[in-house]
Amino acid sequence: MGKYFFTSDYAEGCHPKVLEALAAANMEQCTGYGLDPFCEKARALIKETFACPEADVHFLAGGTQANLTVVCAALRPHQGVYVAATGHPNNHEAGALEHQGHRVLTLPTADGKLYAEQVDAAYRQYAEDPFNEHWCQPKMVYISQPTEVGSLYLKKELEDLYEVCRRHGLYLFVDGARLGYALTSPACDFSPADLAANCDVFYAGGTKCGLLCGEAVVLLNDALKPDFRTIAKQNGAILSKGRLLGVQFAALFTDGLYFKICGAANKEALRIKAALGAKGISFVTDSPTNQQFAILTPAQYEALSENFELGLTEYLPGGLLNVRFCTSWATDPAQTDKLIAAIEAL
Repeated sequence: MGKYFFTSDYAEGCHPKVLEALAAANMEQCTGYGLDPFCEKARALIKETFACPEADVHFLAGGTQANLTVVCAALRPHQGVYVAATGHPNNHEAGALEHQGHRVLTLPTADGKLYAEQVDAAYRQYAEDPFNEHWCQPKMVYISQPTEVGSLYLKKELEDLYEVCRRHGLYLFVDGARLGYALTSPACDFSPADLAANCDVFYAGGTKCGLLCGEAVVLLNDALKPDFRTIAKQNGAILSKGRLLGVQFAALFTDGLYFKICGAANKEALRIKAALGAKGISFVTDSPTNQQFAILTPAQYEALSENFELGLTEYLPGGLLNVRFCTSWATDPAQTDKLIAAIEAL
């Protein structure tokens, strides 16, 4: 048997209930392009879960595609988006936004998060410059919940950030590729409804949360709704067999499956975090979610890599390594036990 993967939350296929739903619907005929009864059911379940009955919900295949389509729908050609330096659009999407002509306006971060005061200061620097017509105009703030380094925005931080965005006429876009792990974190102090009430658009990720693929984009601000499907089509984001996404999301949001499986992943990650901490190992960030970024020596990394695939994320000063331990909806607790034993043996 090969090494067990703690590298990502999409190493497996999909949750068995999702596969069962796909098999059950496989031979049923329906219309295409996401206008089928399966997608309608999934939309209703998502709007109920996030208490946003007036939202528009669109199903796209992947995260980069979702980010690109939302930004293209929201921004004019001369406008850009504030993103943390660690943010996905800045360093992990092959320059997709810039490829479509929208500049990524990076802001520094120590913990993966952007803060209201920081965004306020950045925007005022733009707004108060008498020659700002020569700038790329900021129009959106992009954040990930949880962040790419596992940290979590708390309710007050979201509220403050959204207040600044509204004051300056900026859209707040929440990348929820791992949103299920945020909502089920023991540190989470906000509800799904709280999230929807404090942004203009977000998406609930499925690819990293138990589906074969799929992201559910939820448009809350009416200004973002017109022509979204046309823009998605232009970006190659409309599946002709859109029912493949609707079936999956309907299964994910039935009987609380989304929350059950993401909560289980967090439980395993926090067990690993406790074991690493007990050995005196420190972390790049204090993560209460399914990703843990530990600072290891090369010898520690080599020892743990004998039986486990881990994510070597970054070379740190002094020869140390930033190593990601990532659990998922499918993580086997027995394998977590084995990893913990290996950590204890370091």
